[in-house]
Amino acid sequence: MAAPSSSSPFILTSNSIAAIVNGNTNLRPLLQVLDVKEIQTSQKDKRFRLLLSDGSLVQQGVLATQLNQSVHSGQIKRGSILQLLDYVCHDIRGLRFLMVLNMEVIGFSDDTIGNPKQLVANVNIAEVNTSSNPAETSSNGHGIETSPARPSVPISNLNQPSTCSPNGRPVVSPVYEPVPVYSNKGPIARNLAPAKILPIAALTPYMGRWAIKGRVTAKTQLRRFHNAKGDGRVFSFDLLDSDGGEIRATCFNSTADQFIDRIEVGKLYMVSKGTLKPAQKSFNHLKHDFEITLENSSTIESINEDDDSIPQQQFNFMSISKIENLEENSIIDVLGVVVGVSPTSTILRKNGTETEKRTVQLRDDSGCSIELTMWGNFCAREGSILQDAYNSNRTAILAIKAGRISTFSGKSVGTISSTQLLVDPDLPEAQQLRAWFESGGRTSAFKPISHEGSTDVPIQMRTTVAEIKEKGLGRSGKPDWIALKGIISFIKTDKFCYTACPLFTGDKQCNRKVTICSDGRWHCDRCDKSMDECEYRYLLSLQVQDHSGVTWVTAFQEAAEQIMGVSARDLQSWKEDGDQRFESIIQKVLFSERLFSVKVKEETYNDELSLKCSVLKADHLNYVSENKILLDSIRSLTREEHYQESTLHNDMPSNISISSAGFMSTSSPSKYIRDKAGSMSTASPNKYVNGGGSSGFSSPDGSCFKCGKTGHWVKDCPRQGTKRFR
Repeated sequence: MAAPSSSSPFILTSNSIAAIVNGNTNLRPLLQVLDVKEIQTSQKDKRFRLLLSDGSLVQQGVLATQLNQSVHSGQIKRGSILQLLDYVCHDIRGLRFLMVLNMEVIGFSDDTIGNPKQLVANVNIAEVNTSSNPAETSSNGHGIETSPARPSVPISNLNQPSTCSPNGRPVVSPVYEPVPVYSNKGPIARNLAPAKILPIAALTPYMGRWAIKGRVTAKTQLRRFHNAKGDGRVFSFDLLDSDGGEIRATCFNSTADQFIDRIEVGKLYMVSKGTLKPAQKSFNHLKHDFEITLENSSTIESINEDDDSIPQQQFNFMSISKIENLEENSIIDVLGVVVGVSPTSTILRKNGTETEKRTVQLRDDSGCSIELTMWGNFCAREGSILQDAYNSNRTAILAIKAGRISTFSGKSVGTISSTQLLVDPDLPEAQQLRAWFESGGRTSAFKPISHEGSTDVPIQMRTTVAEIKEKGLGRSGKPDWIALKGIISFIKTDKFCYTACPLFTGDKQCNRKVTICSDGRWHCDRCDKSMDECEYRYLLSLQVQDHSGVTWVTAFQEAAEQIMGVSARDLQSWKEDGDQRFESIIQKVLFSERLFSVKVKEETYNDELSLKCSVLKADHLNYVSENKILLDSIRSLTREEHYQESTLHNDMPSNISISSAGFMSTSSPSKYIRDKAGSMSTASPNKYVNGGGSSGFSSPDGSCFKCGKTGHWVKDCPRQGTKRFR
């Protein structure tokens, strides 16, 4: 054992570093921290390197990221005494490192305990052997040497560590089992040792052979994509082990085809032979710095016997009151009582596709409520279950795993592809929340941190034709999406469609332009194939007009079919045949009013910048919604006029009034008389205001001369119809 320093009561576990480096992971040694340094890394989570001493040898270690808080809080620092509870040892760039996965801070010593020295021959420790009876080394013909690697100190000393820790707990000294050395001698020149099962938190790209055992907590569907390298397929799944470590595994193309049907959520698997790469934090919410890319040579073995030490799911719930201070796009876990469920609605995404949306109101015992926005399949699955529970007045608890924070209307939480929703989960936290709600929390006061959403087109998105230019929409390098109410005043009928390729690339139709060949067949340059028939797809140019101006927009296939009401093939056929139905369709569409969803973006064509307006959707007007918007606008203008009038009168002396022309006059000496037109005029000698009533001005008390009511000027009085006084 290492002798304690004169001022330290701690006894370190002597020679434990040599044993650990030689493969023994059964010890629970007491070590001293001689130094702590932060490792420069490109990952979001910091890494810390430790210099550890057992009193005789010094070894470099790396702290697992889940233990970083111990460094931030000052528990782990120079002089700290640690008892290692879980760790692994592996090579990183030719150096042996000790990965600390779990530990306990025992105490602190200002002085360095013992006389530790740097471990010599860090990689080949078997050469540093002081045993008096070294075993002979021989090859068994299979590339395996039968002599074990020896530690750098006698075995007799290694088996005699301290028998008592500073806190009085006995320390058990296990018998060291030497690790066989695998060399490239013999006919098979490779390491035949089975991969060791490691904690997920210990995985790094610098490890050779490894295996992990975990439960699949999430799995994505097979997704198809297209990039510069061509078309591809991908799916991923998340693994959780008994230590709480989580990591994502991703499969591409043929590997995805190989494993997609073998992976089931909730089952246990042994995974090995994958490549570890830095995790893409914009898509991966797990805390692990790396993610696994599986290949065709990777192995995934299903484990039939369940392991209760590995939970079904791991949550890190955050109270709703704390969400208000988090940044947008943060990924969080939330647990709440469902206090409101809205019906499912269909909305238009920015890319022109439609999706389903449903909102759910959640509360917890922090005194706040928040809105959850469900997208896509969540609306029909978990959304329907919550709707039934809410309609039947049953208390439902919802656990959200990996929800994303949005700031669109206050702070809210939305689902993403990796989000998981659990209705009435079997968790202690859920039981406590239910008990709180049913024992009085239902009637307690709460603060909403989300503003109520609306399924209508947002008024702030409404834009006029003139505002597209005035506001510089689409010219910031990013597209703008607007709602434009207008009339179709002109349609280009010379070229309203094009011939398109009907072939499929993956699960998507090519749709590239095809040309007719001399043999009468159609040829696609992209697919490099010829075909007997082609598709006709819309490329419709429209002129849209509102009260502020006129602009050109382009409607593609889906939006154009919505506008014209017939397919591009039929319309083209009628045009070529001179069918009267062609003119009838055009006349029917002209001067019809629509609510257009438009994408506005500046694009380069022939080295010139031009603003392109693309129609994503063209709905018929909902006059109930339109009237509601108009009434809200009128109320807003009325409130503004009242405010301006009140401000002007409050800022002036009592004997001063202001006319609608903006001139001031003193009201006390003025004598108001009614002129022949019935308007009020004043006998004031002031030449600027004399006869002001004939110009349609208001009286000093702010009331209208026409109807005697307040809230508008005479020139805007509803009674005078279209007549305007000048």
